[in-house]
Order: sequence, then C-alpha cells, then structure tokens
Amino acid sequence: MSSNPSLRDLYNPPSSAWAFIPPPAPMQNASVPAPAPAATSYQWTTRPAHNSIFDLSPSLDLSEPSSLDVSLLLRSLFASALLQYTSTALVMPLEVGKLLLQIQWIPKDAPAPSSQIYEEEEEEETLSDSTNEDESYFADPAASHTKYPAPKPVDDQGYVIRTSVLEDGTRPEYIIPVGSMNGTWDMVKRIATFRGEGWLSLWKGLLTSCIHDVLFSNVQPLVDNIIHSIFLSSAAGLYRPPLLLPVASHVITGFLLSPLDLVRTRLVAQSAMQRYRTYTGPFDALRQIIAQEGGIRSIYFHPQLLIPTILDNGLRPLLHILMPTLIAPRLGFGPHVAPDTSPIAWAFAQVLGSMASLLITLPIETVRRRLQVQTRGTAKALRTCAETRPVPYNGVVDALWHIVTEERSDLPIKRRSKSRKQQAEHTEENDSNDLFAEKQDESRWLRNTGIGQLYRGMRMRVGVSVIVLLLTTFGGQREVDGGWAEL
Repeated sequence: MSSNPSLRDLYNPPSSAWAFIPPPAPMQNASVPAPAPAATSYQWTTRPAHNSIFDLSPSLDLSEPSSLDVSLLLRSLFASALLQYTSTALVMPLEVGKLLLQIQWIPKDAPAPSSQIYEEEEEEETLSDSTNEDESYFADPAASHTKYPAPKPVDDQGYVIRTSVLEDGTRPEYIIPVGSMNGTWDMVKRIATFRGEGWLSLWKGLLTSCIHDVLFSNVQPLVDNIIHSIFLSSAAGLYRPPLLLPVASHVITGFLLSPLDLVRTRLVAQSAMQRYRTYTGPFDALRQIIAQEGGIRSIYFHPQLLIPTILDNGLRPLLHILMPTLIAPRLGFGPHVAPDTSPIAWAFAQVLGSMASLLITLPIETVRRRLQVQTRGTAKALRTCAETRPVPYNGVVDALWHIVTEERSDLPIKRRSKSRKQQAEHTEENDSNDLFAEKQDESRWLRNTGIGQLYRGMRMRVGVSVIVLLLTTFGGQREVDGGWAEL
C-alpha cells in the first residue's frame, strides 16, 4: 500500500501584483499529475472609443510615448474657459441686481411725494355750462383754501436743489428711480427696461467676474496646501486639521484678489450711459484706481477696503464649517451625523447652516460693496446707476450705524396721486388725511429702520439654497455647494 505524496511542494505563494493573464503553472512533483489548465482566460477587451466633449480624453495606453500634446492642452484650456464663462454668465444678471440693491441708498426722512402728474379734467366737464358763475362771482377770495405748490429752492446759479431722492424732476437721468424694487428679480427687470441701462447692463463686469472666480478656485487650494505643509507635519495626516487653516487660506486668497473684486464692483455700479461712464473696461478701471486713489498699497491696505475684505472672506468659510456641525446633531437623526453615514441629513444641515450664516455674512457684504463704490484720493465721485449716499462712510461700523439709523426698509414705496379737482375742493380734508397717513407710515417699524437694507438679496440666496438641497437629495450630489456659492 503506497503512501500519499507530500503536498508541501505544491504550495505557490499568491502574487501581490495585478495579473490579467494567468501565470504559467509551477513545476510539479513527478509523482503527482499536473492539474488541468483553467478553461477561462482573463483577457481585456478592446477599449471603447471615448466620447468626451471637445475630444479631450487622454489616452490610457502606457506604451505610447509621454510627450506634451500642445493641441490637446489648448483644447482643454479653451473648453474649461468656455464652461466657466458660460456658468458665470448664467448667474450674472442676478449678481448685478443684488449688488445694485446692496449699494442703493434710501433715506427714511424722504417722504413719499404725491405724483406731480395731475389728472386732467375731461373736456366735456371743462366746457360745460354747469358751473355756477354767480357763486364764483360773489365768492370771498379770502375764504378760498386752494393751495399752490411752494417754489423749489435754487442755488446761486439758479438750478433747482434736489431735496429728496424720490423727486423725479431733479433726479439725474442716469440713476434708476428708487423705491420700486423690493427684490433682486425686480431690480433685474428694472435694469432691463430703464432707458439708461438695458439688457446688456445685466452682464456688466462679466469678464472680471469670470477671471476672479477662476483664479480663486485655483489659488485657494494652492494656498491651502502650502499652509498645511508649513504648519502640519506628515505624521498629522490621520488627525483632523485645525479649523483656522482653511479659513486662513480663504482670507489670503481673498486678500490677493481684492483688486479684482473692487474693479468688478465699480464696473457693475457705474452708469452704462457713455457720457456718464467712468471706466471703459477692467484694465482702465484698475489703471485709474492705482493712479488716482493711492496706488497698489491703498488698494490692498486702505482700512475701508482691508477690514471688509478680511471679514467677508473669513466669516464665510468659518460659518460654512461650523454651522453644519452645530445643526446636524439637533435634527433628530442621531448624535453622529456625517456626510458618509447620513448624506441627506448632512445636506439638510448644510442648507440650514448656509441660511443661518446669511444673517451675519449679508450685512458684511453690503457694507463692503458700499465702501468699494466710494472713491478716494483725487478721483471724482463715481456716477452710479443706483442712488448712493452723497456723504461717504468712514468705515465698517460707521456704515452699519448709518444704514440702520438713517434708511428705510418699507419697499416698495407707494406714491400718492391726487387730481387737481380734488385738491381744489377738498384741501382741508386731504391735508388731514395726509397727516394721518404720514403718522401711520412713521409708526411702521420698517419705515423707521434700515435693517432690511442690510439683507437685500436674502430671498434669492434662500431660494438657491433650497434648489441646491433638492439637487443634492434627488441627484445624488455629495457637495452641497455645487458651484452656487457665488450667489
């Protein structure tokens, strides 16, 4: 009876490398027959033809020589620039409307004047014989209560002095009338129909915005990597990085690109009419600002520009990181809510966090836009298409204080219209009614505060957040931002 041969010589250690074709069978012992080869062969099929746009998919064949394909590089850059430009152009009208609402100045001491366009009497009523000539002949002229509008104050040269921003007669022709726009979409429609602007004004500053967004999206990760390499060692890769490092990268990038943001704000705010236009383009705007407003040092380090830049670019990423972590455990989905374990709950927490963050970031952004519109040095005042404060602000705190205390938030402002006949017949009654209506207006909370002016564009931001939540929930998108952060 023969003994079984040893199986020790048949052991073959597994290979750690990927093998798509089975290796040749190892040498077998002569006393044991070699096993039959496997019937299946693991061969890759031919790679299907790529169908990417602009034919930008690189080849995966490692046997090809690795050389720089200039045509592929140029096509990639062109496609990336075209996609970025198109995406920026889609949201630019809303950005223009929001910015003009943020810089618009509406003082609360400007009463809503009655319309100066009186209703003309009908011709039949004017030429009829129903008027009692005897009564008008024997009437006491002293008892007449008919009032005429008081003469307008004039300056030394005889020009009428503008006493209210709601007066249409003294309003410059390049300024959009105030008081009729209550939201971003209302401002967009008003810009499109205004004689001095038009549809093309909805894309003012488009090239500057596109360049700013491209540079920010590429420079910020680079700065973040540099900061992490400096302040974090290689052994700290398993630990969560400090909170201040990503915030610092956003602040540094926003500081470096602050001149572009200043130029974009000026281009959007200036009038589109040729004779009132200050800058012809982004390069001309940057040249004039450097030459007339203190040079490059003033663009970066002027307190009215530096402090709002740090606050705006620092609070946004800080609140974007903190708010979801504070809201997520309180949603009722458990104490450990994370993007990997509960993506829908985490997306909902991010959207709620972004809405709560607007209560802090929107006032800072509004103040920054108003300080950017102000000229400094020897530069002339910018002729903006929206009404701006004639006296410049002194800083962030001063701007916040004057916006809250001297402006009104009850938009749209309703204008009262009266006919000439009603003014002649019921003067005393109308005066008492107007006085009562004015007291009622003054008793309204929004009439006496400018807090609403700090949150122009709030509804648009909330609507975008809801859309992003729906896209994240039903579209399976992990990143809630999704390129909508600019709105």
